[in-house]
Amino acid sequence: MKLKWGLSFLFFIIGLSFLTFSCYQNRVYDWDMPGYLGSVYSWEFPDDAKKVQEKVYSDIEKEASKAEFNDILHYNHANEVFYADYKAFGEQLPYYKIKIGFNAAVYALYKLGFTGPHSVLLVNIFSYFICGLLMFYVLRLLFPQNYFIAPLLSLFVFWFPPVRDMAQNPTPDMFVFVFLMLFIISLLQKKSELLQFIFLLCCVLIRPDYVLFAMSYLFVVFVFQYFKENKQINYSLILQGFSIAVIYIAIIKYYNYPGWKDLFYDSFFYRRPVISAEKAEFTFQKYFDFLLFKLINFKRITLASVILVASTFYFSKDWWIRILSLLFFINIYIKFVFFPDSANLRFFLGFVLLLFIVFLYALSKKYNGFQLRKNA
Repeated sequence: MKLKWGLSFLFFIIGLSFLTFSCYQNRVYDWDMPGYLGSVYSWEFPDDAKKVQEKVYSDIEKEASKAEFNDILHYNHANEVFYADYKAFGEQLPYYKIKIGFNAAVYALYKLGFTGPHSVLLVNIFSYFICGLLMFYVLRLLFPQNYFIAPLLSLFVFWFPPVRDMAQNPTPDMFVFVFLMLFIISLLQKKSELLQFIFLLCCVLIRPDYVLFAMSYLFVVFVFQYFKENKQINYSLILQGFSIAVIYIAIIKYYNYPGWKDLFYDSFFYRRPVISAEKAEFTFQKYFDFLLFKLINFKRITLASVILVASTFYFSKDWWIRILSLLFFINIYIKFVFFPDSANLRFFLGFVLLLFIVFLYALSKKYNGFQLRKNA
């Protein structure tokens, strides 16, 4: 058995290494990179905003192709202003500075000797490889007698273009997926609440908008335990929720984050070259019309998610597993309501993959009788 699993892992690690190297070769220098790089350089030069802005663009120009660099500069009028005016560039940095977990990882690689642009991209390349290992680990747990499912299904998931896109682009989404994977593993194996809280907190530190997921999960666990187990209040969950909320508010306040309305306006209506020059004003009707339009183009995620939830309900009678499936499904649409970028799957793919893992868990318990302990 050990020999077969050893050969299985060898096959998998060769395939994953190839995919990881392919992601590295096809890494993307896009218009998000200056924001993250500026956030990191502002730690290095806290009192020299002009130097930060100049170093950001000069370092990217050295590594990016001419076409990529031109795209960064001329993606829209605002990007042209950011390149020409260091004050305008500095005003949009809070959108990126609040992702302190991602920036800290970038800064660590930068201090180890990698260039700034490379540091931003390598966080995701390394995260891609780690997530692949975690997926193999999960599938080996779920299908311990099948030496083919774990490597083949893991490689298929990480070959999937949207997953590779997360690794190739300078955004925190691949990095946060590491901790989502650790969270779901700890959940299915019924590890301690403290460990699960740590993984949730890491998600919030990497992308503060994951506070909605963290709080919704803690609320669901609180209600489930109260009604299904002992009718007693779990004060530990209340403390966890309060701690995450305080940390989230502290991050937002410390970095002078403009707020959701500003982010929505700048992302979907008009990217303001100088944030302080005009207010982010739009009506609820305009927001609702935009949301409805984007929802129509959200078919792929909706179809995949509905199939996974329905399949989980079909294969599992365990109410906790069903609730988990619904929780991840609902969080897809919570995120969509606040940031309906239906064309960009990276914002929602993490939850879809969590749904996929819960479905595989339900399938495994029905047909393999695997020894993962029930969470409830």
